[in-house]
Amino acid sequence: MPSTAAGLLQVGVLVAALAAVYRPFGDYMARVYSGTRHSRVERVIYRLARVDPASEQRWSTYAFGVLGFSFVGIVFLYVLQRVQSVLPFDYDRGNVPEGIAFNTAVSFVTNTNWQSYVPETVMGHAVQLVGLTVQNFVSAAVGMAVAVALVRGFTRQRTDRLGNFWVDLVRGTIRVLLPVAFVFAIVLVALGVVMSFRSGVDVDGQTVAIAPVASQEVIKELGTNGGGVLNANSAHPFENPNGWTNLVEVFLILVIPVCLTRTFGTLVGDRRQGYVLIGVMGVLWSAMLTVVWVAEAHGLRPLEGKELRFGIPSSALFANTTTATSTGAVNSMHDSYTGLGGGATLLNMLFGEMTPGGVGTGLYSILVMAVIAMFLAGLMVGRTPEYLGKKLGRREVTAAAVSILAMPTVLLIGAGVTALLPSTPGYLNNSGEHGLTEILYAYASASNNNGSAFAGITATSDWFQASLGVCMALGRIVPIVAVLCLAGSLAAQRATPATAGTLPTTGPLFASVLGGSVVLVAALTFVPALALGPIAEALL
Repeated sequence: MPSTAAGLLQVGVLVAALAAVYRPFGDYMARVYSGTRHSRVERVIYRLARVDPASEQRWSTYAFGVLGFSFVGIVFLYVLQRVQSVLPFDYDRGNVPEGIAFNTAVSFVTNTNWQSYVPETVMGHAVQLVGLTVQNFVSAAVGMAVAVALVRGFTRQRTDRLGNFWVDLVRGTIRVLLPVAFVFAIVLVALGVVMSFRSGVDVDGQTVAIAPVASQEVIKELGTNGGGVLNANSAHPFENPNGWTNLVEVFLILVIPVCLTRTFGTLVGDRRQGYVLIGVMGVLWSAMLTVVWVAEAHGLRPLEGKELRFGIPSSALFANTTTATSTGAVNSMHDSYTGLGGGATLLNMLFGEMTPGGVGTGLYSILVMAVIAMFLAGLMVGRTPEYLGKKLGRREVTAAAVSILAMPTVLLIGAGVTALLPSTPGYLNNSGEHGLTEILYAYASASNNNGSAFAGITATSDWFQASLGVCMALGRIVPIVAVLCLAGSLAAQRATPATAGTLPTTGPLFASVLGGSVVLVAALTFVPALALGPIAEALL
């Protein structure tokens, strides 16, 4: 079968699988976050943590819980790496250096999973399992909790309570992530993904690294994390051995972000609202997939940096999906892509990763963009903007603007300073336009909590470790605080009945305004930088 036909068939199977689980899984997550009963396991956790699950929190208390939990996670993961030599399954790899330990701790706690090290030679199995894999679960659960808190802001009236962060965190982990990860870890093992506690196997006199890959691979994709157990990530045959595992992993990346739009529609009492969001996400995702696929199929060296077992269609599908979410996993080297293909993967991140975005982060990001879109529409017709019955005044729009502008600010400052440093060319494999794209991609990946990279940049210096770590932290923390502030402001309002002058938010007009706002904000912010990097490279 020609590769194009096989690729289209693969996309069709993926879309059909997502459509099949969209309704049941989306409604299930809505029940998870709206229910009042707690399982025995959950009650034990609350008792041990001294949490009252019946108490609800103001937005500021909810935000403090998120920040406090993240800070403790960073400290714990940093210390765990620094004492690796005394842990079991160390395999004489020693303690992780300070710079790498700091960068990695921030990376995994913020759901970025950027890796500036070779996993199979730096990290032992204990750190991988107790530290990194645990953060793969809970960092994803944090994103889902924040998204649900924002949805409650739209559904509640005249209250200062948004739920309980600890309850949302535990439910997201135990009821959503763990069951799905357990089932699909078995699926991946059955399809050939490695699962072993040995450090390596001897093949023709050479030691080949192995690890408990399957259990970590599944949550790496499901939680839109992206950090690989092995250095080649999902291009490694032990992590992603064939076309079926590749398709399953792409499905895992998309399933929660896609189905959360159904959860949103169910929770707000109008499922058409969720259909509009998934429609906008789907159109942008499909458009960018077309650009990447066509660009790579017509490149001068189309298979450079790609695995032959995947070819161009599966590589383009994977690359587009991981950069349109906050996953960062790769099954091909984006640095080898054409100027247009690599630029498209970069643009996916510059959209703010809401097409469909990461677990939780995609939903709250596109809802924030919906607030911006309604504000712009209100300015055009000369009336106070509203969304889902809530008026969008100065406080709401300010919080939304801060959330949207946080990423571009830290990205452009970090990339701009790095490009001016005299030492930077020594860490680039390419000069000129492609070298600038490598820098932009690195800071876009960090600031968007993505984690993928152009392999042509060597980000091992103290400057890269520190600056990228700061971008990861600010790119995660500032939007979360702004989103929770927005949720608190919305929840305090009384719902406003729709009138003849209210812009409907369930039809093609609003979808066009929302999609246009996503593209417009990215264009106004990043076109000058893109013109000097991937656009110039594509034209040349």
